[in-house]
Amino acid sequence: MAPAAPASSSGARRGARSLLTVASLAVALAAADTYVVVLALTDMMAGVGVGIEALQKGTPIISGFLLGYIAVLPLIGRVSDLVDRRRILLWCLVVFVVGSAVTAVAVDLPVMVTGRTLQGLGGGGLVPATLALVADLWPRGERGLPLGVVGAVQELGAVIGPLLGAVVLAVAGWREIFWLNVLLGVMAFVGILTVRVDEGQTGRGAAPGEESAASTPRPGSRAEAGRGGARLRTGAAYLSGALAAALTVLTLWAPEGLTTSIALGGPFVPFDLGSAAAPASRVLTPIGVGAGVAWLLLATITARRWLPLLVRADVVGASFIAVALGAVVLTFSTANPETEVLGPWGLWLLPIAALAAVAFVVRQQTARHPLISAGVVRARVWPSLIVSFLVGAAIVAIVVDVPLLSRLTQGTDETDAALVLVRFLVAVPVGAVLGGALLRRVGPGLVAGPGLALAAVGIFAMAQWDRASLDHLLATTLALVAAGVGIGLAIAPVNDAALADAHEDGHGTVSSLVVVARMTGMVVGLALLTSLGLRRFQLEVGRLADPTDTNALLGAAVVQVQTVLLGAGIAAAVAAVLALSLGSRPVGHGIPSSHDLPAEPRGRSRG
Repeated sequence: MAPAAPASSSGARRGARSLLTVASLAVALAAADTYVVVLALTDMMAGVGVGIEALQKGTPIISGFLLGYIAVLPLIGRVSDLVDRRRILLWCLVVFVVGSAVTAVAVDLPVMVTGRTLQGLGGGGLVPATLALVADLWPRGERGLPLGVVGAVQELGAVIGPLLGAVVLAVAGWREIFWLNVLLGVMAFVGILTVRVDEGQTGRGAAPGEESAASTPRPGSRAEAGRGGARLRTGAAYLSGALAAALTVLTLWAPEGLTTSIALGGPFVPFDLGSAAAPASRVLTPIGVGAGVAWLLLATITARRWLPLLVRADVVGASFIAVALGAVVLTFSTANPETEVLGPWGLWLLPIAALAAVAFVVRQQTARHPLISAGVVRARVWPSLIVSFLVGAAIVAIVVDVPLLSRLTQGTDETDAALVLVRFLVAVPVGAVLGGALLRRVGPGLVAGPGLALAAVGIFAMAQWDRASLDHLLATTLALVAAGVGIGLAIAPVNDAALADAHEDGHGTVSSLVVVARMTGMVVGLALLTSLGLRRFQLEVGRLADPTDTNALLGAAVVQVQTVLLGAGIAAAVAAVLALSLGSRPVGHGIPSSHDLPAEPRGRSRG
């Protein structure tokens, strides 16, 4: 372990706040991208030739982002424990920027879905890497406020995203939304690259396959020959990367001057696949295949750099959990929460998820270096994961069913219905910052527990809303703000307790698991609560004397919403009780942690 660098008066390392500020802005950008398509979805579908009458075909634009966001989080978290976290942040931003650019130029639905998936993959990886970065840069007992800030900016994305989309659409088209993402992502990349932090605070063991520059090989020695081979591979990698990038740009851009040229347009002509119904794709062309071959060549040349790292991080186990999480996400995210629980492929995907989960458990028991190392998930990490899952279920019920109630009872459109929710969405980041600040004086259990109890009270109040309730501004505002502030209060304590009890070399893994637990809670919780709501709706309809009575059917629909919100209130109440186990004393005040245990020796690499 490298010696600790001098700390500032607050305990943070010099430059820590600057790096966290830039990383948090990147997290906010990625979080906003989760919601930025709310207003632009129909325009995006039209841009790839999908009409409003085929709205279900646009579902992958949203589910693709969620899939990328959730499925690879455990792998990214583990990799961030093996290499420099700053490097992980930079690579995640690269993937996010590339995904944004691909989405911006897409004229085919599969290309757009690919771009959105890349955005989710890169954006999702930013969150656990930033949370783990806080654990690296701040000592125990000082992490509350930084963790609260990260949680706040992540939640603020729900407000910023639709607003950003609306502003851009007011002056330009939907493609400019994603070009703006590219610009902001590049600025964040430069910021993270240039911010300087005390040496040794963001380092991790060098990735397998990386060569040390500590010694200079003698002329003619085997080491010099190896270095020459490395330079040759590096040059070949740069050439193949440049070729792949150029061919990809030409494939997706398809400049008219080339595509309409008799002499030069041949490579842009789509292959004849024998299906007249299938639209022509820019990817299924000779130049598109050439781009794919170039990327494959680049991956082959650089395999010595990244393959040992993925093996060390247990990419096999990560693949199993990615399949399991991906199948669950696709099963529930493709369903219409107002009318069904499972998506159209649910009966096929859920057995696949179960098999993949079993394979992952077996892999965990048999692998020499499993994805989640033994002892990483321990002590307060367990209740933190369960609380995160339950909080996710409570959040998604509010986000989905409060606007639904507005549309049912107020006759508003989707935009006006979403505005009802703004009071909740703004209150969550306020609560997150407040919860982080309180951790200096109060234990995580005494912040998260009462906070979630407050949230439960607010949600139970919402579960009593009837057709006229939204007309009462003060009462609805109090309930929404109470729920938002209460949920926000729990964000930093949950992360703080989990990181405090995780080994130093498992901060990235634990951070990713906390995020996965919450996102999975949102996906699965919505499905389970919707199932209860639909069952209650069907029971109410069955009791109607006249099943065609529109007014009576509206009443049954309101009962369905009330049932979902009641379930969300119960989830928040259970989470409040479990959160008390996170501890009554502030982290760092006599509470044993991973920092009191010997850590595995390792080298350091600069960010």
